Amino acid sequence: METQFLQSFVMVVEFGSMAEAARRLDLSPAAVAARVKSLEDSLGTTLVRRAGRTVKATEAGVRILAHAREVLRDVRNLHAIANDDAPLGEFRLGASASALSGVVAPLLRGLYQRYPKLVVYIEPGNSGMLYQRVTNGTLDAAVIVEPQFALPKSCEWRILVEEPLCVLAPESMAGRDPLELLANEPFIRYDRSMWGGRLADNYLRERHIQPQERIEIDGLHAIAAFVHQGLGVALLPDWTPPWPEGLRVVRIPLPPPVPIRRMGLLWSNGPKAVFSRQLLKEAQQLF
Repeated sequence: METQFLQSFVMVVEFGSMAEAARRLDLSPAAVAARVKSLEDSLGTTLVRRAGRTVKATEAGVRILAHAREVLRDVRNLHAIANDDAPLGEFRLGASASALSGVVAPLLRGLYQRYPKLVVYIEPGNSGMLYQRVTNGTLDAAVIVEPQFALPKSCEWRILVEEPLCVLAPESMAGRDPLELLANEPFIRYDRSMWGGRLADNYLRERHIQPQERIEIDGLHAIAAFVHQGLGVALLPDWTPPWPEGLRVVRIPLPPPVPIRRMGLLWSNGPKAVFSRQLLKEAQQLF
């Protein structure tokens, strides 16, 4: 049985889509479907079925899903453990898109100074999804927005950086009142299904501001590009640099009190928590 078949099956179930699994695996949807079919043929049972626009696991698929994840983790660990300097195997780290360059990159530089031959697998995603993947054991740790509920006893979270909300506007609007901009200019909304997007939405609601909504999207870099093109203004976290170059935008501070998005490290306790604690040590020196 090919581990690639298992990987395709797990990703199809996790993302509920052949197309999304294919995008993340850099394959065609047909190739992913063929891999899943080969796995089904090998096991002699149907593992996934379509349910409207999504793909879901069958009862048999649900039964093997956790075991499939374990096999994939074990295979990756075997590759890492083959290096004598990596006795704990691969370190699996998740990160939200805005945290990858500004927060994760400098932390990893310090981590590799301490563990130069460590093998790290990095998975991008939104905070909600990454939270689930740490708590279910798929990832060892993740840089995410502060969870808004109690953590399981098996996990810990510590703050890394604080990012205040600000109004992002085209350069031509520099100097204008941020609340007036939110009320009167076309508005590009940070997706309310994201934890940071909910923070912005709560701010608007508390101040009884009904923006002239034009676009709603998950993607801070994309929002900044839209503002640069003059499509509207946005309310979003002043995320940790670097920002995309060449943007003709201004970040206008909000009047106090200002909501803060807190980015931190969530990790599961266990042998690989040593790497998470090293990341926290690096953060104390950097941020």
